[in-house]
Amino acid sequence: MDGARVSQAQLDYAYASCRAVARGAAKNFYYAFLALPKEKRNALCAVYAFMRHADDISDDQKLAASERAEKLNEWLQQAMRSFAGGPTDDAVLLALSDAQQRFKIPTELFEKLVLGTAMDVQETTAPGGPRTNIGYATFDDLYRYCYHVASVVGLVCIHIFGYRDAKAERLAERCGIAFQLTNILRDVKEDALMGRTYLPQEDMVRFGVSPQLFSAAELRNGFDAGKARPLLEFEALRAREFYRSGRELISLVDRESRPALWALVEIYSRLLEKIVSRDYDVFSERVRVSTAEKLSILARAWLRRLVA
Repeated sequence: MDGARVSQAQLDYAYASCRAVARGAAKNFYYAFLALPKEKRNALCAVYAFMRHADDISDDQKLAASERAEKLNEWLQQAMRSFAGGPTDDAVLLALSDAQQRFKIPTELFEKLVLGTAMDVQETTAPGGPRTNIGYATFDDLYRYCYHVASVVGLVCIHIFGYRDAKAERLAERCGIAFQLTNILRDVKEDALMGRTYLPQEDMVRFGVSPQLFSAAELRNGFDAGKARPLLEFEALRAREFYRSGRELISLVDRESRPALWALVEIYSRLLEKIVSRDYDVFSERVRVSTAEKLSILARAWLRRLVA
């Protein structure tokens, strides 16, 4: 498709495809999206669909790391050509290009996003052992990862939400860190079974936790969750500090976008508090914010929008 000759019907179809992806996969984000005006909601769904495809590539265990890295680069290059006005038959890229132009989203943010996703395919092979991912030695190392996969998303979002005060950029960065730390805590077991341990090694040392504790063999055979509890509590306290920035950010985005951002922060911070209330047991079952809770939050967000 030539970007200069795209019909409204084609755009409508492209955005509908992105909404379907977000509705099916964005279990937390999608509810917050619904509190936005249609144009902004569509743009965020396009961004999410682009990210979802990149994540799916990085998580494809059937492909070697080099193949996944190649496919990620190809996905990015297709997007960059589309941003430049080149033709595309991909519905996600068609919608994303329209959103990028409409909301003047810097294209380098998408480069950073894919770079972050590619960090999940940096793998090594242990002598005589299974293929494992490189971990993070320090929190600064983990912060750089979180910045690329989550803070950059926050920076994209505020371009769609609308903002005037440059302070919003730093707050969006820190809000993204809060969300990603929450995801890391929730997904400790799931990630470990894929050979990924995001918890900083310096924190493990501080709390006397061996990386072997999160090995697939340990998790499948009599795992002692109590050994990990002090470490997870420390990371949760760290995440809480970053959530303060998310709450400060709300007043800096355009008024019509504030209810959606409030809902997003509320859903994710509630997820963190559920982890805390379960005494950091993220191993016996996946911790979730229920659909009923998310609908309640959405209703409150809509009320905020109506009275704004």
